[in-house]
Amino acid sequence: MKNNYKLFHGLAMIYVTMLLVSNTIAVKLIAFQGFVLPAGILCFPVAYIFGDVLTEVYGYKKTKSIIWWGFACLALMSIFYYLAIITTPASFWKKQEEFSQIFGIVPRIALSSFIAYLVGSFLNAYIMSLLKVKTNGKHLWLRTISSTIVGEGADSVVFNLSAFLFVFPFNDVLYIAFSGFILKTLYEIIATPVTYIIVNKIKSIEHEDVYDKNISYNPFI
Repeated sequence: MKNNYKLFHGLAMIYVTMLLVSNTIAVKLIAFQGFVLPAGILCFPVAYIFGDVLTEVYGYKKTKSIIWWGFACLALMSIFYYLAIITTPASFWKKQEEFSQIFGIVPRIALSSFIAYLVGSFLNAYIMSLLKVKTNGKHLWLRTISSTIVGEGADSVVFNLSAFLFVFPFNDVLYIAFSGFILKTLYEIIATPVTYIIVNKIKSIEHEDVYDKNISYNPFI
């Protein structure tokens, strides 16, 4: 596999940026057309789409490394949020309570996201890569939608139960998880034509189209 990619690192940075931003803004719950869900919905699906693009063009092995680096970035972000909270504020700065309320919940959200992210992202990348082999590289729409249904479904259930259980009533948590799953999946379906365009453009630039036929799908190898 080549090492002189033109776009790989840029795509990887966008992917990780969407991941970090979605976890930061997830402290806010928003209402949309009768659904209730974390504000991370605004950008987290973009991370999944870029995850699909990375897997489709560069393969599971390269995408797996980005998933682990994203995990490390989440951990580092949470540590510095915590340090910012416990650091003594300036005497004239009166927003410590509000700051703590917003960023204080981020470590729990980040921890929940760690688990959901690893489960959902690896399932998403695994299904994308496995179906590519099974379909001989055809039917990108089937791979992106199928991987999203599996990955986003697992992510929504794991994340919302871990992040909001005992914070909100159980039925509300289930509704939040269901709302996120439905909207993220619809997002992926609607964005499928855009994904096609992005994937084809990147393939033409990178001259790459990876089939992971003989590699291990173990996320730790």
